[in-house]
Amino acid sequence: ARTLQARYTPRRMAVHPSSGLLVVVESDHHAYGEALKARVYAEAGVNAAALLPSDAEPPPEPDDADDARVEPPLAEAVVGVPRAPDGRWASCVRVLDCASGAAVCVLELPDNEAAFCVAAVPFKDMGGEHAIVVGSVRDLALHPRSLTAGYLRVYRLVGTAGAAGSASLELLHETPTEDVPYALAPFHGRLLAGVGRTLRLYELGKKRLLRRCEARNLPVLVQSVHVLSAERVVVGDLAHSFHWLRYRPDENSLATFADGTTPRWLTAACALDVGTVAGADKFGNVLVSRLGEDAEAETVDVGSAADGYLGGAPVKAEEIVQYHVGELVVSLQKQRLSAASHECVLFATNMGGIGALLPVRSRDDIDFLKHLEMHMRQEAPPLCGRDHMFFRSAFFPVKDVTDGDLCEQFASLPMTAQRSIAHELDRTPSEVLKKLDDLRNSVL
Repeated sequence: ARTLQARYTPRRMAVHPSSGLLVVVESDHHAYGEALKARVYAEAGVNAAALLPSDAEPPPEPDDADDARVEPPLAEAVVGVPRAPDGRWASCVRVLDCASGAAVCVLELPDNEAAFCVAAVPFKDMGGEHAIVVGSVRDLALHPRSLTAGYLRVYRLVGTAGAAGSASLELLHETPTEDVPYALAPFHGRLLAGVGRTLRLYELGKKRLLRRCEARNLPVLVQSVHVLSAERVVVGDLAHSFHWLRYRPDENSLATFADGTTPRWLTAACALDVGTVAGADKFGNVLVSRLGEDAEAETVDVGSAADGYLGGAPVKAEEIVQYHVGELVVSLQKQRLSAASHECVLFATNMGGIGALLPVRSRDDIDFLKHLEMHMRQEAPPLCGRDHMFFRSAFFPVKDVTDGDLCEQFASLPMTAQRSIAHELDRTPSEVLKKLDDLRNSVL
């Protein structure tokens, strides 16, 4: 594993397909930009040249006694940086070479501007070349939300054919927006952008992005955008779960035809297939929402709010999976970790945890895991005495998920308890452990 230092908090990332470089947008609230921070240091009489920047590699440990007597330079990541007042932001766009771990290019955004989203978009007018689109906002106040202006900046990555470190971002143009651009996605040679409560479709113009169509009045704020097919898009709203939209190329329109029944404050989302999407909310829950088989038949006429109930969409999605992780999930990805492993949904939490949701493929394995979990709840209760099922159902009843962490504790039980549980499962303790190993290896 390799750790790469960041100047600010990384928000989103995108891979530039032709070069393989990683583009990361970073932003922090209560932070000064590099130019303004140098001025603050100068006014306070601090020698900024003696400080290692936040994104610099830490100095190596001294090898001998002579080196130990030399005072190492102070690092901003250790001693901290001056705290800015409310409404002050700092942000940058970083281009990384993952093979070497080096920052190829770092572009500091103008004063008090924060970048929140990025996407690599193959615009039709660029001949297959991928442009880097960055969504940012100036003078953002969080509560109540206000801003001076939002921007969609289109960059071209130039110089990638040369040696490492020769690449740079060339600004093509910027397009102002009236609200926060928080989610971006490529859509058949065009750009889908979530701007506040509006999902908007843009084409590349010579001096700015050209607005082609939009879907207005989504509930709160477009948090994520995923393209499921040539005509279907799923949008994650900040406080109202998922909304499915259909794009009609003959009418050049976007209309909502399905939504969820439960309000969810989404923090992450991941498309699983054309009718299924996984998500996570800010209360530590993960969910999987799926459209019914009759969704296609019921979406012939969409676009009229009268078709729905109380202003909702005519089709309702069902949450087929509900599970309380206990930590805020900040990322979800559908991945296969190796050629021999099965596809699973990986998630990362704000506390540094990484977990996996593995689809169980056979009814025998489902029955085995359910019964093992039931016995483990009795044999290995939580240390603090809280009922395990109450914890996993803290906000919504746990649904169709088995706690693998709890089942893994089978190996730590006394041998008498292992034999008792294995007997109830019509297996031996070694067979139970072998089955758990097989399930673990199917992820790794």
